[in-house]
Amino acid sequence: MIIFGVYIVSKSGGLIFNLDNNVPRIEHEKTFTYPLDLVLDYDPKKVSVAFNRKDGINVGHVLVAVNGMPVNGGTLEDGRDVKATLEAAENFPINLKFSRPKMTTNEKIFLASMFYPLFAIASQLSPEPKSSGIEILEADTFTLHCFQTLTGVKFIVISETGLNGMDLLLRKVYELYSDYVLKNPFYSLEMPIRCELFDNKLQELLLQVEKTGINNIDK
Repeated sequence: MIIFGVYIVSKSGGLIFNLDNNVPRIEHEKTFTYPLDLVLDYDPKKVSVAFNRKDGINVGHVLVAVNGMPVNGGTLEDGRDVKATLEAAENFPINLKFSRPKMTTNEKIFLASMFYPLFAIASQLSPEPKSSGIEILEADTFTLHCFQTLTGVKFIVISETGLNGMDLLLRKVYELYSDYVLKNPFYSLEMPIRCELFDNKLQELLLQVEKTGINNIDK
């Protein structure tokens, strides 16, 4: 049982908490001949694929190693410039390793703000009044589970596909939120959650779920 992450979205649509629990690092390694048939974007902070795809390497994937040597921003670990290295024909054939980029905090905030109107649209599309909105969103590689409280706060869990009983986990996360966040005298509603005790209890819960299953949460 794998839980990839937990997100909490405020009633106004802002991301107030996120936890990356077990996000797999997907890497693709391939030996290329000259000229390189991928178009790369050489940003000072990262080198990423801007155009074309090959053997699982897609647009947006970030270059993490050249011939086994780690890439730091636009330079190799030994100080050589990545762009100059990849443009020199004498360096080929060359082995490149790409990885899916890790989402930044700003990207997570943006995605949370996009989920809010989607949830509202789903509620309005319902043929019956007072729809609960999106509760489950399934994809081929993950499932999104959502629980909205009476006050409009949304608890989202991203998990592997095919899991049952996730509503129990969502309500348990809500219990932890009520016990360790709402009862914290220093916490203000709608503000980002910075509570070490809540973080620790949530990580303990996810670890228990992954080891023993959802049905053993309260045992």
